[in-house]
Amino acid sequence: MKTVVLVEPSGPLNLGSVARLCENFGINQLRLVSPKCNPNDLEAKKMAVKGIKILESAKNYSSLIDAISDCQRVVATCGRIDHGDIPLEKSENALPWLINSENSQSPIALVFGREDRGLTNQELLLANKVLTLQTNQSYPSLNLSHAVAIVLHELHNFEQRKCQNEINLDHPKSSPASVEELGNFLIDAESLLLEVGFLLEHTAQARMAKIKGLLHRAEIRPEEVSLLRGTLRQLRWAISNKDS
Repeated sequence: MKTVVLVEPSGPLNLGSVARLCENFGINQLRLVSPKCNPNDLEAKKMAVKGIKILESAKNYSSLIDAISDCQRVVATCGRIDHGDIPLEKSENALPWLINSENSQSPIALVFGREDRGLTNQELLLANKVLTLQTNQSYPSLNLSHAVAIVLHELHNFEQRKCQNEINLDHPKSSPASVEELGNFLIDAESLLLEVGFLLEHTAQARMAKIKGLLHRAEIRPEEVSLLRGTLRQLRWAISNKDS
């Protein structure tokens, strides 16, 4: 199931346009994170045209992590220059990976940010991959609905080429760990690393962000996360029993 996630959309015209694009390109579901405009706004409905059912059935979430918690694969988009050390990928790398999932019934998500400032670095780190569109570097930011149109058009093309065996998707089909699974492990890891002095309070967030990025790029699987969490448990036991 293909899902488009909009984080804090503020313009009803853009929102309606995105709903129409979802209908154009066979997107199954639209999810909204803390929308700043009313999906039932008349302007949004006018722009949605035949995508009005998608608009009316859009689900609201209070946070991005809630919106993508059940998604097997997540690709976020970024048009900002100041994205820190987060690696950006071209659509020809990120989109074929997105659709090459082993379980076609589980949701896959494309995440788009706010009209004025996109996604924060912390939000980008929730995605498995971060996609950037090749635009003029002097003005890389695109209108929200325009960015959605380009990405969905390219995704549709890759799907058509895959169906016609015109491209060989050599990306691994095994699914990476979910946002929730990886997040829970990172919370445990940060706590232990602070406890043993590897992390310091004032630098912990930045260093854990790098660890999270590393694990995302490695496409760590659920069973591997379980292995790492077992290692953390054993380390905690050893620390607590070292003097006994």
